[in-house]
Amino acid sequence: MASAASRADTGPANNVVRFSTSATQEVTQDLLSITLQATREGSQAAEVQAGLKQVMEAALTEARKSAQAQGMEVRTGSFTVQPRYNNSGRINGWQGFAQLILEGTDVARITQTTGRLNQLNVINVSYGLSRPLREQYESSLTSQAIARFKTRAKQIAADFGMKGFTLGEVSVSSTDPGFEPRPYLAKAMSMRAEAADAPLPVEPGKGVLSVTVNGQVNLTP
Repeated sequence: MASAASRADTGPANNVVRFSTSATQEVTQDLLSITLQATREGSQAAEVQAGLKQVMEAALTEARKSAQAQGMEVRTGSFTVQPRYNNSGRINGWQGFAQLILEGTDVARITQTTGRLNQLNVINVSYGLSRPLREQYESSLTSQAIARFKTRAKQIAADFGMKGFTLGEVSVSSTDPGFEPRPYLAKAMSMRAEAADAPLPVEPGKGVLSVTVNGQVNLTP
């Protein structure tokens, strides 16, 4: 449900009034991002790198079968191979990891694909707002906040016994929604262990997106 807030400050000259209005809306996250990771260890760096390359190529081939524009995009993440040291500070082996990221708005497609990539481990599950949905909300909230700014300006002018107002400097800004966390990663990991090829269980969070109009008006006698 949208809501509004405002504050006013009358300037000392030219009948200037400064105030702000805002419109807010609770939104549900629609952009799912899952990071999967493969790890390898070995006595030689080339051995570890080759092992990671092999498992990532297989995972990419499988994931790309289900890729869909906006619905599920597939991309690689970090790829690192580094030495492993013993207590004497000498290199006694090599270890590395490679990451694969699935991201999009088709939750079923992403979670089902994740379930099939059982050669990788899920290390992160996060939700956010897709650009189209964010723009949709921001467009609507901006219109509401501006309308409330104009209504507030008319009311202030009337309260001061003025005929109307003219717009001065005005700015419009939006805030990143703060979403409530969902403790689904631990649950997802345990269920994935029970059924490696089953869809990964996830749950989006909700938050509040806000658009604020700050500015000033000149009251006309």
